[in-house]
Amino acid sequence: MKLILRADVDALGSLGDIVTVKAGYGRNYLIPQGLAMPASEANLKQFELEKRKLQEMADNLRTQAEGLRDKLAEVEVNIEVRVGEGDKLYGSVTAVNIADALAEMDFDIDRRKILLSDPIRSLGEYDIEIKLHPEVRGEVKLVVAKVGGPVEEEPAEEVEAPAETEVAEDAEEATEA
Repeated sequence: MKLILRADVDALGSLGDIVTVKAGYGRNYLIPQGLAMPASEANLKQFELEKRKLQEMADNLRTQAEGLRDKLAEVEVNIEVRVGEGDKLYGSVTAVNIADALAEMDFDIDRRKILLSDPIRSLGEYDIEIKLHPEVRGEVKLVVAKVGGPVEEEPAEEVEAPAETEVAEDAEEATEA
């Protein structure tokens, strides 16, 4: 089935391309979503008339994605996780967790646009790539930390020091008696 693309489609083509796809893909997905139209003489003429309008819409989307990329570059996402011995995570941080954290910060990013090769399984700082538009990719800084942050424990010497003095006092009382 030959179609004229009305928008950029990943792994298929860009606006105005004439592509050949399987009939089911075209009929059940591309045409109903408004991403393509059948390639006929009448549709080619109609497409030429609305091509400028579609191109302006595509440029507008790209400009918005670039603005969002600039905003995301300034953001630091903090995710607190529970850890066990040796700071090993119970589970992992996935694209869903990152998307939820971004949603709390008023950024509406689809989890499928967050590019993680593997789930994050350790504490630390990460630069996460986000596909905002077919031509625009952004990065956000992710900090994975323990729940409650770093716990500052008192040094063991200070705790033991009072105990030694009590033992010494008890020893002195025993020798005096």
